Amino acid sequence: MKVAVIGDPDFTLGFRLVGIRDVYEVGNDEELVEAVRNVLDRKDVGVVVIKYEDLRKLPPVLRREIDERVEPTFVAVGGVGAVEELRDKIRRALGVDLWK
Repeated sequence: MKVAVIGDPDFTLGFRLVGIRDVYEVGNDEELVEAVRNVLDRKDVGVVVIKYEDLRKLPPVLRREIDERVEPTFVAVGGVGAVEELRDKIRRALGVDLWK
């Protein structure tokens, strides 16, 4: 499975430097939604890295679809709520709170 990255050029630069090739650079909210939909349609992507702020910008219906799917798994980085959201995903998937 591949790792994909969605974000603005400043966010994606480091991922490109480490060799991730599936990078979707976005400049506005419409491009962001289009990139997320494209990644959801791909069968070869297992993990999607996205900024927490960008994830919060997505329409509620699309966020719900992301939350309900097993693959690809969206990992939000940065921001205050990213850790809590990841914690909640792990708790729902495993049935155990690993932080306790």
